[in-house]
Amino acid sequence: MIPVTVFTGYLGAGKTTIILSLLPKLPKGYKAVLLKNEFGDTQVDSQLARQSNLAAVNEILNGCMCCVLVGQMKNALLDIRDNFRPDRIIIECSGSAFPATLAFQIRELERETNGDFKLDAIVTVIDAENFTGYEDTSPTARMQASYSDLILINKWEHLEDRALDLVLDHLNTLNDLTPKVRCNGRDGVDPNLIFGIDSKLFKDKSDEPLVENHHNEVQTITIFKGLSCALPRTAHSHGSSWRCCSVTESSEEISQDGLCPSDSVEESFLRSALEGVPKESVWRVKGLVCLQGGMHILNWAFGRYDLTKVDVSDMDGTIIRLTAMGERGEVRKSMRRFCDELQAMVV
Repeated sequence: MIPVTVFTGYLGAGKTTIILSLLPKLPKGYKAVLLKNEFGDTQVDSQLARQSNLAAVNEILNGCMCCVLVGQMKNALLDIRDNFRPDRIIIECSGSAFPATLAFQIRELERETNGDFKLDAIVTVIDAENFTGYEDTSPTARMQASYSDLILINKWEHLEDRALDLVLDHLNTLNDLTPKVRCNGRDGVDPNLIFGIDSKLFKDKSDEPLVENHHNEVQTITIFKGLSCALPRTAHSHGSSWRCCSVTESSEEISQDGLCPSDSVEESFLRSALEGVPKESVWRVKGLVCLQGGMHILNWAFGRYDLTKVDVSDMDGTIIRLTAMGERGEVRKSMRRFCDELQAMVV
């Protein structure tokens, strides 16, 4: 059977970084496949994952596969089984995913395929620096911490001891039985702590908690700058006379006038624009930015960010292509200054 490990955790908790840190520690020849679910339509983290020693990366975009895209995960798992027959499948959920629905789908596959799959563990990653903030406003974040085989405490080194104690108090109130392990920065944790747990969660339908529809908890917008030929598919779907709305609420058609594929963003301008993004209403900004020196992945979460240079062959004409995620009804106006400073648009 193929063991399946599900990573959940709120936006920007650091799931991708932890998963990628596990891979070099696996035995030589160990074949792992990543199935990743993300908001937006840009395969950002997959670009990083493909540079790792994963056997394959499959990404499900534009929604959450525990609700809006329910059912797609089953098909993806079957495809992975048939094409790769890996030693392990790692599922990385979107930031707002509740793992119960995914766990039940995997349990059903166990039965339907005569044991070809096995739910090994549900692992929840906690952003210790911001958990007490988003846990207050997000039922999903509380659910993620409550229904888990293992809780990984990430970014705890940024906190003073008293603040970390408060986070642990919150976690123990939600879930006092599940082990809690501190991550070792970007080095993550030992795979032996995560793989081989043999989860007992969600074995019966009676275990399923009542969950309200959480899809509207997070709003996403796509921010773009570049040639019209490089526009995201969502913009092209409006037809040949599509128009894009800038964050100043005016409508203006993008043309090739004044835009060149070789254009790039000054990193100092990007840094200045990011400093003005309010982390109270915008929780995550991620995507591609063409800086001097080439295309980079921007990964911003709650005020902290990093840039990683990446080789991409299919982004000609793109200068900025980002997905911003945050509080519903607030993201567009909260990103207005950012877009104005970088002369980008919401599409």
